[in-house]
Amino acid sequence: MTFVDGLDDDVDLTDVRDVQPEEKGTSLPAFVTGQESGTLSPGKIRALQTTSTEGGIFMILAADHRDSMRALINAEDPASVPAARLTELKLALVKHVAPLASGVMLDPVYSAPQAIVDGALPGNIGFLSALEEQGYLGDPCSRQTTLLNGWSVAKAKRLGASGIKLLLFYHPDAGEATGRQEQTVRAVTTDCARYEIPLFLEPMAYSPDSRVPHGSGKFALQRRSIVIESAKRLGAFGPDVLKMQFPIDAQHEQDQHIWKDACEELNAAAPVPWALLSGGEPYDTFKTQLRIACEAGCSGFMVGRALWIEMMSAEESERRKIIDEVILPRFDELSDIATTYGHGWQEKCRMPTVDDAWYRHY
Repeated sequence: MTFVDGLDDDVDLTDVRDVQPEEKGTSLPAFVTGQESGTLSPGKIRALQTTSTEGGIFMILAADHRDSMRALINAEDPASVPAARLTELKLALVKHVAPLASGVMLDPVYSAPQAIVDGALPGNIGFLSALEEQGYLGDPCSRQTTLLNGWSVAKAKRLGASGIKLLLFYHPDAGEATGRQEQTVRAVTTDCARYEIPLFLEPMAYSPDSRVPHGSGKFALQRRSIVIESAKRLGAFGPDVLKMQFPIDAQHEQDQHIWKDACEELNAAAPVPWALLSGGEPYDTFKTQLRIACEAGCSGFMVGRALWIEMMSAEESERRKIIDEVILPRFDELSDIATTYGHGWQEKCRMPTVDDAWYRHY
């Protein structure tokens, strides 16, 4: 048997493709588990409602970064950035931005319990918990996700999370690496179904060919097909929301008609709702991408560095000014775009039929 740290002990990756919740010690009917034809369970519906607007739009602050945030704080010596500094910055972001957001993405090490205990996270705002470890096993051309040791879907649910976020480097044609990543998705999807907590899956395109480095013009030509095929293939495994990269590399292609066509193709390929991640894009680029994506069918945004990157290297005395004059206006603008042009997550979901005897089998 092969097990993944972070999953329940009895989730066996050797046969998780065929495991249904009924075989794992439960007797949940199909409409509750959400396993039948994409039908959401009541528990997952409620969780999605707590992380979106009334219209079903995701306006989510991403603050689950760890080593990448350390690198922004101190590029010369990221390891010297203490845990307390990460927590301080994350809580400042959550305290000021969360009241404007529909949800917040946090990590279990430096921010989720701290934001709850400190009171920085408002009680009416749902949060997503990152499940993955910040590092990835293997070489850059054969990516493998590892889950955070000691953390699990069950623990996130106990903490009060409204969703699980799983970042997954993925290429549809990377051979064994593709199979291993898909195996992880199946296992986490099964665990999320068991605990009725939505899975927000974040596939990140990469190159399995060292001769085609990520960020190169040659890889940029492949990015569209990789992103779209990833949404189609991974969406079929049953995540509840896809957190997607923009399908076009803006550094190599500026034609917005091509952007529009690619986003429409992505929306057609995605069998579940999707939201756009900022992926470190400059803010002005990201807000344009968001409008085009939302017009094509996207259900909102999950924004990190494009929103708050200036705050990471600023002196403490400048922090509040950056929040008030840069971060909050940006979040308001992104929210207006998503609300005006976005499509509610309900459009791609099937709701269950619930009768007056449902609770007997729950």
